[in-house]
Amino acid sequence: MGEHRAPERRLALHARSHLRLVHSGATAPRARKLTAADLLPLDDYLHEREAFRQRVLAHRARRQARLDSQVLLLFEDRLTVLWQVQEALRIERVFEPHAIEAELEAWNSLLPDGGNLKATMLVEPGDAVAHEHALARLGGIERRVHAGVAGFEPIPAQADAPEGLPSGEVGVFFLRFEFPPAQRLALHAGAALGLGIDDDRLRVGLVLPEDTRTALLADFG
Repeated sequence: MGEHRAPERRLALHARSHLRLVHSGATAPRARKLTAADLLPLDDYLHEREAFRQRVLAHRARRQARLDSQVLLLFEDRLTVLWQVQEALRIERVFEPHAIEAELEAWNSLLPDGGNLKATMLVEPGDAVAHEHALARLGGIERRVHAGVAGFEPIPAQADAPEGLPSGEVGVFFLRFEFPPAQRLALHAGAALGLGIDDDRLRVGLVLPEDTRTALLADFG
C-alpha cells in the first residue's frame, strides 16, 4: 500500500511547495532574456545550424498543439526564441550591433514571464490561394482561443503583436495565456491542461498529452 501512495505523496509535497509560493505573494522567475552574448557569430551558426535545427525540432515536438488541420500553436521558450533570432539574423544578414539588439528586443517579448504561456499561432492551410482564403474566413479567430485547467474557468488568449515581428496578415499570431496562481498550483499538482477555440467558424476542444503538459510546466518556474 505504501508503494501505491508514494506518487500521490510526491504530488502533494510538490503542490505544497508551490502553495507556499502563492501565499507568499511571490511570482515565478521570468525566463532570462537573450543577449548578444547568447548568439553564435554567423559563420559559426552556419556550421552548427543543422544540428541546432534538429535539437529545436525535437524540443518543439513536446511544445506544440494542433488545434485544427489549419491551426497550429507553438509554445515559445528560451531555446525556440534563440533559434528564431539566429534564423532572422541569418536570413536578413544582420551584423550591426544596434540591429542585433533590435532583433533581440522584439523576439525577447515572446519569452514566458513565469506566470504565463506564450505561443505563436500559425494559420497554415497550404498553397497561397488557400492561405489567403483561410485568413479571410478565420479573421479574428486568434481572439477566440483559450486555455483551460481542469476544474477552473477557461483562460482567454491575449493576442499580442510585438513591435518588429510579422503578424496577422501573414497568418502568424502571438498569443499569451495568463494563469492565476491557483491554476498554476493545480497544474503542478497534476491537473489536466486543455486548449480550445470557441467560435462558430471553428470549434475545438482538446486535452494536451502528458508530455506536452509537463514540458509547459517548466515555463512557470
